[in-house]
Amino acid sequence: MSKRLTLKEIAEAAGVSEMTASRALRNVGHISKETQEKVRRIAAELGYVRNKIAGSLASNSVDLVGVVIPSVKSYVFSEVLDGISTVLAPTRLRPVFGLTNYDLETEEEVINEMLSWRPSGLIVAGLEHTENARLTMKNAGIPVVEIMDTDGDAVDLCVGISHREAGAAMARAIHAKGKRKIGFIGTKMNSDFRAKKRLEGFIAELERLGLELAGQALYSEGSTVAKGRELTAKLLSENPELDCIYYSTDVGTIGGLMHCIAAGISVPNQLALAGFNNLNMLEGMPMELATIDSKRFEIGRIAAEMILDRLDAEKPNPTLKQELQSLVIQGDSL
Repeated sequence: MSKRLTLKEIAEAAGVSEMTASRALRNVGHISKETQEKVRRIAAELGYVRNKIAGSLASNSVDLVGVVIPSVKSYVFSEVLDGISTVLAPTRLRPVFGLTNYDLETEEEVINEMLSWRPSGLIVAGLEHTENARLTMKNAGIPVVEIMDTDGDAVDLCVGISHREAGAAMARAIHAKGKRKIGFIGTKMNSDFRAKKRLEGFIAELERLGLELAGQALYSEGSTVAKGRELTAKLLSENPELDCIYYSTDVGTIGGLMHCIAAGISVPNQLALAGFNNLNMLEGMPMELATIDSKRFEIGRIAAEMILDRLDAEKPNPTLKQELQSLVIQGDSL
């Protein structure tokens, strides 16, 4: 956790007074356009975020923990938020969240807005960010926890699973069941970095085992049961020899099962199905579907505990990176 940048440091770097720097950042007063642009450029380059509570509160932080996630439409992040809230509920801290819709530029804006209110901590989904967002978080002067993923370098603290290993583990499980003609169906593959890493790990492990993907169907939008069903029908029509399909999410796997039931395809005898996340909605399916438990509640819980431990001067600093072990659940569909 780095020391928070001050307005004085920005003013010195820009060669202006603190008052001029403040006016430039707040867009008030009579300041030349050239000076305003210079101050703002230097502030962005150094990762400075203007303090919106300065002058209105005696404290330099508020009892909030910012939580930046891609979406609340996803079944995944509701459980993460539940884990965070469970830990923070007995404390003075309260979570507030912002949405990025899997867009890094939007994420940068949300992070800046969150930090401008001087929260006591920040939790952000993923390890991939714009350079400005990384610099801003590094210089925030508060505990920052990146969650869900451990395949990469963290700004500060980190808790999650290795998505490359999760993909590799599922490849081994499918191979162990004797499946050799394996397809893949993925959604949001252009923006979901964790799904990309799972596919990379899956393909790399297949290659190690002497196999390769026999077919794939990708969709740029979010996962739905209807889209999973549609893409399963499409992939099988193009690759009728497939004996297994691996999905980027459980929601897609459910759609695949619906297609198989409607088309009279025996699962897993004719076609095995496997997904990712171990969502609660799997409990209502006609059979137990193969998946990987992504430890969503635990990740949220540990992230909040990391914030509290870092803020408690009497406790030792938390482990910088905690990697949880993802669990393959073979179910009845492999």
